[in-house]
Amino acid sequence: MIGIICAMQIEADGIIARSEQANAEEIAGMKFISAKLCGKDIVIVVCGVGKVNAAMCAATLIQRYSPDVVINSGVAGSLSPIVSIGDIVIATKSLEHDMNTTALGDKQGEVSFSNGKVTYFECDKEASTRLASVCKKIPDTKVAQGIIASGDIFVSDRRKRLRINDQFGALACEMEGAAIGHVCYCFGVPYGIIRAISDDLDENKGMDFVKFCELASKKTVYAVTEFVKEF
Repeated sequence: MIGIICAMQIEADGIIARSEQANAEEIAGMKFISAKLCGKDIVIVVCGVGKVNAAMCAATLIQRYSPDVVINSGVAGSLSPIVSIGDIVIATKSLEHDMNTTALGDKQGEVSFSNGKVTYFECDKEASTRLASVCKKIPDTKVAQGIIASGDIFVSDRRKRLRINDQFGALACEMEGAAIGHVCYCFGVPYGIIRAISDDLDENKGMDFVKFCELASKKTVYAVTEFVKEF
């Protein structure tokens, strides 16, 4: 079974529209939709904004439905001139750029566990490769693979974006992916992240965000559907 955590309702609606035998279950205010897509069992849910919402959603999804893999889709801001509006980034790994216990001698972004410390949460290589492969079929869309940084802040300042890129080598930033990666790491569940770039280093001048989300959702819905088909 494939767990799909969406950042936008429009994405979830697009996937549900392609699915069959959809049944809803509400847990902790989140609506989990069990369905069949391309003959495969899936569960779709919109997690809400921020790392706590994302972590709670991922943990509930894993404990309740036992997915074989978790895919997180949505939009992100560019941290590098390598990617710009409309491009897609597939994560190879993710990190929490706002995790800061440097006063205790840790590195920025380092997360402490009882058995050690982790900065980067590795994505499943097979899932990431497959996501990149299906995304490359989307017309007029550049696909990049690299690090995605997450934090409980919408980073709009160009200098702060470049600082995150310089510090961690990340291509894009958003507010949920690494929290999902964190939870999947703890439960030992493979995961992948797909992000459409919603704003670039020029701060998205001239782009209508609502219209972009409609465009982005078409791309991510297609990619997730093709991923499920080939899983």
